[in-house]
Amino acid sequence: MNSDVQIAGDPLAIPHLLPPVPAHPATVAGFAGLARSIAADRASWAPLVRFDATTRWYHRLRRGPGYEVWLLSWVPGQGSGRHDHGPSSGVLTVLEGELTEHGTGGTRTLAAGAQRVFAPGYVHEVANDALAPAVSLHVYFPGLTEMPMHGAPHGARCAAPAPETAAP
Repeated sequence: MNSDVQIAGDPLAIPHLLPPVPAHPATVAGFAGLARSIAADRASWAPLVRFDATTRWYHRLRRGPGYEVWLLSWVPGQGSGRHDHGPSSGVLTVLEGELTEHGTGGTRTLAAGAQRVFAPGYVHEVANDALAPAVSLHVYFPGLTEMPMHGAPHGARCAAPAPETAAP
């Protein structure tokens, strides 16, 4: 009798032998946790950061089923303008520096590590009022499709650019 055991075919093709597919976040707490885990992995995002004195710099870092993750940089004096995120909820995490959020609940200073969670329709403005550059991470769920501006002349709305270049 031959003691060599041979397996025919690919054992990974049998679904019950595969590890479970990690589920994407399904709750606000899950998305906040996703943002914290990305923030903690500095090596994955820090080399991508660019600072631009003429406009806010942004880069889509990740896309998953039903969400997007954006990396933004802010030089002193740059701001977003008053806006909401259309049908998207979001998590804003400050990675470096300090940002100021002006919202319906007042003004908040957000230092590195701070997180803000917001629902669809939440109107705010984010700005770098500090003297040093800042970097932030933004998770939107569902992915960002529009960014209506508030306070623009005649109630103008600013639709987000195409998904590849949407600016959070």
